[in-house]
Amino acid sequence: MSPQLPTLERERRPDRTTTYRRRRIVVFGSLAVVLALLLTGGMYAGNTLGAPIPAAQPAVSAPEPIVAAAQPLALPSFGGYAVGAVGFDGLLAASPDQSLMPIASITKIVTALLILEAKPLAPGEEGPGIEYTEADVDLYWQVVAENGSVAPVSAGTTLSERQSLAAMLLASGNNYAISLATWAYGSMEAFLDAAQGWLDEHGLENTRLVDSSGISLDNVSTPAELVELGEIALADPTVSELVATQSMDLPVIGTVKNSNKLLGTHGVDGIKTGTTDDAANLLFSADYPVGSQVVTVVGVVLGGENHTVLDEAIAALLDSIAPGFQEVTALEAGQELASYSTAWGDTARARAVEGASVVIWSDTPVDVEVVAAPVTVAASGAEVGTATVRAGTQEIVVALELDAAIEDPGAWWRLSNPGALEAGAQSPRE
Repeated sequence: MSPQLPTLERERRPDRTTTYRRRRIVVFGSLAVVLALLLTGGMYAGNTLGAPIPAAQPAVSAPEPIVAAAQPLALPSFGGYAVGAVGFDGLLAASPDQSLMPIASITKIVTALLILEAKPLAPGEEGPGIEYTEADVDLYWQVVAENGSVAPVSAGTTLSERQSLAAMLLASGNNYAISLATWAYGSMEAFLDAAQGWLDEHGLENTRLVDSSGISLDNVSTPAELVELGEIALADPTVSELVATQSMDLPVIGTVKNSNKLLGTHGVDGIKTGTTDDAANLLFSADYPVGSQVVTVVGVVLGGENHTVLDEAIAALLDSIAPGFQEVTALEAGQELASYSTAWGDTARARAVEGASVVIWSDTPVDVEVVAAPVTVAASGAEVGTATVRAGTQEIVVALELDAAIEDPGAWWRLSNPGALEAGAQSPRE
């Protein structure tokens, strides 16, 4: 028989059941802590590795606007005038007075365009033959009696449509303007109806015709509208070729010379003289090389004392206008326009894919607007924005491309930079 412990010792010594329970608590408590750590760490790693990275914001470096000095002009001191340039918005210069004025033989430009609308000519074609009769000879003497400009005509002579247009435009023959209008439309009344419709169609609401030659002072227009007419005329290959011709040899008639004495000087290559008893007029065009392009100036001066005074004023005007055009390089190919820098050390630059140049007049400003998007991950060469060059109504859009890749930062950076990822998750997605 075992000796019994004292009562006090039995109370202090735990029984086996209690010890076992305590051990289980310790073991399972430790397991719970380990599991919690594993679960928390796994959730952290999963969330961190899958979190969006912060977008790199572009630092834009748009070029400063380019503004040249205004071009001084030698403006006519008389009459009404206006000057524009093909492809340029508005007018380069205009007289304060834009009231209606007689246009005289400038009328023949409208007549030529209408004849070609009724009887089209392909470039280089002579067109149908037109037989001139005694009625055309009578018309010749009628115009002479009216002190109008004429070109010779003989009964029984046949001229091609192109040759007839040359007699009308180069020699400014009123008789040919009347004969051709009747030939193309059947009567002068039908021609004038067609002319009104054509003027309305082209928005020339201030231009009015009462005959096909311009002998009447009631053939009127404004300087600004005549610039529009000149641009329309130059767009027609037959008219633009004829008005630039110095002279032409025609059957029976002989050599007809262009009445525009400025032709071939000061860049002038057209368009049409007009003369009344009291004034000399000229609707003119001139071409000027500007950088890699050619600028076509179109203008008119009405109301000169005579053609000598008129031509001198136009020559001075053109000589002052020509230097006012310049080609401006707004962007160079490869030019840096924005840069990117990431929190994990990647850098890249957005560069212009190609260069952009514009031809400007006088002090027209040239602006470049740069738009670049935020970037997260992108390959080298990725398009990230645009640069828009604006000068007057001209607009050129150039793409921007990255010159280096912006890559994912990788697991280690993600795990060690949770704050940066939280900022990236809160930033707006593009």
